[in-house]
Amino acid sequence: MPYGRKITPKPIPPHLTVQALVDDYFTAYNAARLREACHILTQKVFQPEVTVALTITGALTPTGMGYSAVVPLIENGLVDWIISTGANLYHDIHFSLGFELFNTTPNTDDLALREQHIIRIYDILFDQRVLLESDAFLRRVMVAPEFQRRMGTAEMHYLLGKYVRAAEDELGVAHRSILSAAYAHGVPIYTSSPGDSTLGMNVAALRLDGNALQMDVELDVNETAAIVYEAKASGGRSAVIILGGGSPKNFALQTEPQIQEILGLPEAGHDYFVQFTDARPDTGGLSGATPSEAMTWGKIDPEQLPNSVVCYVDSTVAFPIAVAYALSLGAKRPLKRLYDRREALLARLTEAYQQHKSMDA
Repeated sequence: MPYGRKITPKPIPPHLTVQALVDDYFTAYNAARLREACHILTQKVFQPEVTVALTITGALTPTGMGYSAVVPLIENGLVDWIISTGANLYHDIHFSLGFELFNTTPNTDDLALREQHIIRIYDILFDQRVLLESDAFLRRVMVAPEFQRRMGTAEMHYLLGKYVRAAEDELGVAHRSILSAAYAHGVPIYTSSPGDSTLGMNVAALRLDGNALQMDVELDVNETAAIVYEAKASGGRSAVIILGGGSPKNFALQTEPQIQEILGLPEAGHDYFVQFTDARPDTGGLSGATPSEAMTWGKIDPEQLPNSVVCYVDSTVAFPIAVAYALSLGAKRPLKRLYDRREALLARLTEAYQQHKSMDA
């Protein structure tokens, strides 16, 4: 094929499968990039030797995508660690606590909503009581003895996941949150900006009451670098799946500069990069930065750029299609349970760093 893949138009039949839709009808432009992303995910990323990070930005969990798209990946061993905005983790537990969110038109009277104590996220509505009672749940949980110390966000989210899962079971709700699923399957969840969400706001409020919970962001930087270092040093590969962009995107990708530039350890960069975004690259923002640009920072292995793709498609459109495509092909892997191995991984990174320093001394 001297020019690439031949485009052969044919009518869309009834009862079309997701696999056939992607493979046979996503022929060009961002449809073709989504097809390419599906192929990279299923043929390369979701392989046993690859350690897979998922980053989550944008108001995705209020749409239900936490349970519908992220949790199936966790349960099938297809995501090994997560970096999420605190907002996505927070809004996901509304469903766990039995609260209702509603889809509506974005053309609403916001002043009338405000007067009725109704919260709007574009075309999603819910009562302010949902926030207040979710906050109350979090504050009841985070005064428990196991929270009374300084810890990384992975540990904080793991402990929260235990309580959220217990609430789901007690209430009998037909929902598993990202926190709950990650707790059960040993998937560590980090938040790159822990104070920038209602989760962080509640931690801050409890500090005013003398609560001892503090979030250790330096530990998060080192633990995430340790996960990537182990993936590569053990002969495996590292992949990053990016929903949106923002701070979680950089926090996942900066693991490689942390290893190479800051710690001085030999490494080449992440192997696979798949992003779903609406951010343009020409504004210079991190969200729109391409894999090629990330390569100049050491974030992406130059040899692996062909295994990187950016789909300029809303995550709420593209990601469910990609997940459905992978699951329809039977994608499944053994759990890596990285949460349980955090201390050992950090010890290995620390040893490598200290050895490098002694050689340079």
